[in-house]
Amino acid sequence: MTAEDLPTHLCRLGLTRREAEAYTALLAARSDDGGRPAGSPRCDRGAPGDRGPDGDPALQQDLAQLRRLGLVTVSEAEGGRHVPVEPTIALEFLAHSRAAELREAQQAAVNAYGGYRRSVSPQPTENLVEVVTGASIVERIETIEAAAESEVLRFDSPPYHTHGTANPTQIEKLRQGVEYRVVYSRSAVQNAAYYAANIKPCIAAGEQARILPTVPVKLTIFDGRLAIVSMSFVEAEVNDSLLLVRPSSLLSALTGLFEASWRAALPMHLSGRVPPALTPIHRRIIELLATGVTDDTIAELLGVSRRTLSRHLEQLNSRAGSVTRFQMALHAARNGWI
Repeated sequence: MTAEDLPTHLCRLGLTRREAEAYTALLAARSDDGGRPAGSPRCDRGAPGDRGPDGDPALQQDLAQLRRLGLVTVSEAEGGRHVPVEPTIALEFLAHSRAAELREAQQAAVNAYGGYRRSVSPQPTENLVEVVTGASIVERIETIEAAAESEVLRFDSPPYHTHGTANPTQIEKLRQGVEYRVVYSRSAVQNAAYYAANIKPCIAAGEQARILPTVPVKLTIFDGRLAIVSMSFVEAEVNDSLLLVRPSSLLSALTGLFEASWRAALPMHLSGRVPPALTPIHRRIIELLATGVTDDTIAELLGVSRRTLSRHLEQLNSRAGSVTRFQMALHAARNGWI
């Protein structure tokens, strides 16, 4: 961080711009003092460390505040001048104070919105389900996902409000340690463009993925406290909307539905017991075989010809001692590959 950045960072902790610049000037004074001992900045009349009667009154107020915060002190050994002190404790206090203010502001905004909702829809359950429509859908989805902290559960199937494009927010959340468990419908996996842009990168980044022939509902649950329920294919054609479900018996039921489907779904990625001799393309073929998609779809997803896929399947059958695709999948399951 450069010296020019410091006042801006200090302002974020709650200092005024003048206070931040005064503190920064005290820190920088050592570089201009021609070799004075450390902690003894040059303080000519009117300089930041000067405590004399002719000093700038506004500056003196800033220095007084910095003293109250514990960032500077008056050194009698330096003729009563202001000098910086080790800032760890003071800065931690500022950071905690700022965090408390942000939490208070957040709660105030939530309370204000609750008052607004009660004024326009006074029913007791107005906060449990919210309908979002039109152009604001994508923005709400992105904002909610960006705030996820621990776990995201998802039923994934077409159609997509984001048109099936890549999801950089999920990649970043996975990098931060947020756990994703996703159950895909077969129709999602069979979409080669969506598989390449979204499914494959997310699995590579650490997503836990499974598959079912169909999913019961388009659903995403964030941290167990908010669910997004989207419309199905047929409904989406006539009603471009989604539901936000907050903590309630309905949210508990949706979570239970996901967990039951997760247990019944087939894994889409291999375990750590796969023989290391398997080539990357053979690993991908086994993963896709487990999804139940057709050979033609597998070839399309891998970007190879049907003839090339057949050759790889023969090699896998030879390794597994199997004849049919079913026997190969059974061998993979029995040996803990999947």
